[in-house]
Amino acid sequence: MKNVAVLLAGGSGKRMGGNLPKQFLLIGEKPIIQHSMEAFELHSQIEEICVVIPTDYIAEIDAIVRKYSFKKIKHILAGGKERSDSSLAAIHAYANDTDVNLIFHDAVRPFISEKIISDVIAEVQQGKSVAVAIPTTDTILKVTAENCIESVPVRSSLRRAQTPQAFPYSVIKKAYDLALKDIHFEATDDCGVVLKYLPKEKIYIVEGDESNIKITFEGDLIRGEQINKNSK
Repeated sequence: MKNVAVLLAGGSGKRMGGNLPKQFLLIGEKPIIQHSMEAFELHSQIEEICVVIPTDYIAEIDAIVRKYSFKKIKHILAGGKERSDSSLAAIHAYANDTDVNLIFHDAVRPFISEKIISDVIAEVQQGKSVAVAIPTTDTILKVTAENCIESVPVRSSLRRAQTPQAFPYSVIKKAYDLALKDIHFEATDDCGVVLKYLPKEKIYIVEGDESNIKITFEGDLIRGEQINKNSK
C-alpha cells in the first residue's frame, strides 16, 4: 500500500486574526505549512503528498514546491468550507488509485516528528485505522447547557487528539460515502466520521508528543518559535 500524506490546510485561519491564513505565517523564517511539507517530504516511507489549500492560495503552495524542489507533492487541491470538504477533495483525488493509505495531517501542526509518522505508518500498513493522541494532564469537566458541572470523567480514559489520522483508502471512502447519505451529517474530524458511520471499525491510538502542537491562536506562535529554536 502506498502511503500518501494529506496536508489539510483548507481553513482561513480567522481565529488568529489578520488577513493571511495562519498556515502561511512564519516560524523560524518559514511558513508553518512548509515545516509540515518538509516533515513528510523527508520521511522515507511517504511516497506522495497531497496538499489541500484555499483556492486563492494554490499559487503560493506551487511557488514553495518549485522554489524548494519538493519531489513528493503530487496534488495541490482546493479545499472547501468545512474540514470534511478538504478530506473529501483528497479522497476524490485518489478515486483511480485506491491502493493507498491516506494519512491526514493538520498542516498547522508543523512539528510532527519522524517517530510519530513512522508509528502511524506501522499501524496503518497492517490495515488498521489510526489516531494520534496524548494523555490529558488536566481534569476534564462535562458541563450542562446552564454551564454547571454534570460529571467528571475518569482522566485515565481521556486523551487529547492530535494528527495524523490514517486509514486504508477503502475504509475512509466507505465512511464518507455513508456520511454523505445522512442529511444530518455535520463536519467533524476524520476519526469522528469513521467512528459514527463504521462503528465496528476499531481506531487504534498511537502516542503523540507535546511538541506536536496545533497553531491556532497568537500564543501558539510564540510557543512554536520556542519549539523550533529548541529543535536546532
